[in-house]
Amino acid sequence: MPKVLISDKLSPAAVAIFKRRGIEVDVKPGLTPADLRAIIGEYDGLAVRSATKVTKELLAEARKLRVVGRAGIGVDNVDVKSATAAGVVVMNTPYGNAITTAEHAIAMMFALARQIPEATVSTKAGKWEKNRFMGVELFGKVLGLIGCGNIGSIVADRAQGLKMRVIAYDPYLTEKRALELGVEKVELDTLLEQADFISLHAPLTEGTRNILSRENLAKTRKGVRIVNCARGGLVDEAALAELIKAGHVAGAALDVFETEPAKESPLFALENVVCTPHLGAATNEAQENVALQVAEQMSDFLLTGAVTNAINMPSVTAEEAPRLAPYMELCRLLGTFAGQLTAAQDGNIRKVAIEYEGQAAKLNARPLTAAALAGVLGPMLEGANMVNAPVLARERGIDVAETVHDRDSEYQTLVRVVITTDKQSRSVAGTLFAGTKPRIVEIKGIPVEADFARHMLYVTNRDKPGFIGRFGATLAGAGINIATFHLGRAEAGGDAICMVAVDEPVPEEVLAMVRTLPLVVQATTLNF
Repeated sequence: MPKVLISDKLSPAAVAIFKRRGIEVDVKPGLTPADLRAIIGEYDGLAVRSATKVTKELLAEARKLRVVGRAGIGVDNVDVKSATAAGVVVMNTPYGNAITTAEHAIAMMFALARQIPEATVSTKAGKWEKNRFMGVELFGKVLGLIGCGNIGSIVADRAQGLKMRVIAYDPYLTEKRALELGVEKVELDTLLEQADFISLHAPLTEGTRNILSRENLAKTRKGVRIVNCARGGLVDEAALAELIKAGHVAGAALDVFETEPAKESPLFALENVVCTPHLGAATNEAQENVALQVAEQMSDFLLTGAVTNAINMPSVTAEEAPRLAPYMELCRLLGTFAGQLTAAQDGNIRKVAIEYEGQAAKLNARPLTAAALAGVLGPMLEGANMVNAPVLARERGIDVAETVHDRDSEYQTLVRVVITTDKQSRSVAGTLFAGTKPRIVEIKGIPVEADFARHMLYVTNRDKPGFIGRFGATLAGAGINIATFHLGRAEAGGDAICMVAVDEPVPEEVLAMVRTLPLVVQATTLNF
């Protein structure tokens, strides 16, 4: 009989699910790290919230552990890399708190519009300052959503019920989806110019970090109010404080901060700023939902091998997993390669096509496609994984095509990933060397054989004498050691591709020098 340890406070209903499914369960919240390490070797599953830290040291003692279930979306308290290396599946519950978080954003909007926190403090102090707290109605106002995915779409629905006009900036929002939601899709500058309220519902990525920068905040209309219940780091907090003091921004409501726990902030001293300590998912319903979901998912996995909402592996049966594992890794790496190039140059993806030849064409393509898609979306969307990638693609109107070729292949197995954007199509193909080791064999139709490395540099150039020498000298001058160097070209004197594995990440200033070299068309760093 499988045995599960619940090491954080979890709903009694979740405990009942484990027992009903025939799983032995112990509930021991509040254990010290040492106490947890001492007993973890007894358990097949570990269910946690955010208090328990699933560390490399803990996993080293977890001899029987097969699955860690996180009741919630964030897995910052779980060492996923170490769990994967130990063969432990890490699951979360990404959709159990969407309504709660959306409702918190609406509540923050109301509190901000009517100055409820300040009025509460004043009234409790024995004052009666009716004339001081003059609010604004939400009725008829323009709400600008930065991000219109799962949570943002719920906020849009609630705001429309309040008779607000909703506009949205989201590169992945299609016109069709916008029409279904009843929102107007706009560019970011248009949203900044028109919105009376701006609510953020985007993941924190390099593309969205400080999306409300000092420059963008200055573009907003005078009197705008900002709400952030998504992620700290989306807003330049210092610039926001200055613009509130200057009277350009009427106020802000924040549930998240760049540094958490947030002990100090230039915003804390301002009256017209509402702050809460990351309460987006803090309702009884949300906590109950995620607890029930994690219990069902873990039970399914321990009893049948089914995998749902896994962070570190795709949905796949226990019987398929050993055979599919190297193919899924190949697909993930190819997708990550193509996705990083797309994110660096033109991230608005319209279509992703995955082609299978040889042995790969005989396998269950669904988890392979999910792995490739997770790789493609990972550089652009926080939290994209083999389970949720197909959903994220559908929400953003990305056409996903799967082609299985019943034909002879030059390689025993071949997988090709093709990404189509508004600007171009790019393809990358790979195989399994010796049946297990992923290898690149083709980029944009040009034969290039290269093993994947942790840090790589991808360069396209004109095939003329002198390039290799100048390129190598530039890296050497910057102290960057080349591990492997692979070249390919379409034809003599035409377009050429250079794939270089290096021992450490290439700094931005070195990348800039490479881009200025004669004959270089483009240069992009890659990390795997």
